[in-house]
Amino acid sequence: MADLQSGGDVSVSLQGVNKTFASGVVALDGFNLDLRPGEFVSLLGPSGCGKSTALRLIAGLMEPTRGTVSWSGSGKPGDRHGSGRHGEIGFVFQEPTLMPWATVAGNINLPLSLRRIDGGKATERVAAALRQVGLDGFELAYPRELSGGMKMRVSIARALVTEPALLLMDEPFAALDEVTRFKLNDDLIALWRAVKRTVVFVTHSVFESVYLSERIVVMTSRPGRVFTEFKTDAPYPRDRHFRTSADYAALCRQVSEALADATSKGAGA
Repeated sequence: MADLQSGGDVSVSLQGVNKTFASGVVALDGFNLDLRPGEFVSLLGPSGCGKSTALRLIAGLMEPTRGTVSWSGSGKPGDRHGSGRHGEIGFVFQEPTLMPWATVAGNINLPLSLRRIDGGKATERVAAALRQVGLDGFELAYPRELSGGMKMRVSIARALVTEPALLLMDEPFAALDEVTRFKLNDDLIALWRAVKRTVVFVTHSVFESVYLSERIVVMTSRPGRVFTEFKTDAPYPRDRHFRTSADYAALCRQVSEALADATSKGAGA
């Protein structure tokens, strides 16, 4: 089997979204976001601003209190919360959440097993996902035998194995040391360029958002909404030379200033 290819073009639009929890906490209010096929977008904002809530709304893991979350493309125009939608999404959480009693291959195979995909097709997909994250040869290892970075690679492979069109990543590298984080940033860029999926990456790191993204969406403090956006025009692949360049430093400074404004002004901006 060839390496995993895109599950199809997909675009997502969140319009006028409000999410109020039963406790009365308003996580998002007047939140608008359009995602275009194949782009890499970072949601950047202070802790508690609703970044993760936005991801869960896109994934259909919760419903908006007001507003709409609509999909188009991949043959499912207007499919908002239908059963077909979930097969379009891969979700990577901050913690790898691997099953300790299962091998690497077993953990990656779990979504396929839940979809009753087995036999040779499942084996090929697992092998392809392992290649994509650079873990071929580790299929029989157990999570306890892996480093933190390798565990996160397994989590990413598990998200990719269903061949989703949209990859949602909720601060996946936040708990890793800086060297490992830089390495996984580079690997994620290479992976995104290879599989041509839409990626939405949640982070509170200005430096990570500028390094990874085509577009950075800066959010206000809770209740979260879009404060401003930045486009990163630096060509891919990016490397240590870009990370130490004047252009990178200048954009980091601009984004950092916008984040400070968004955090201080909040919904009143």
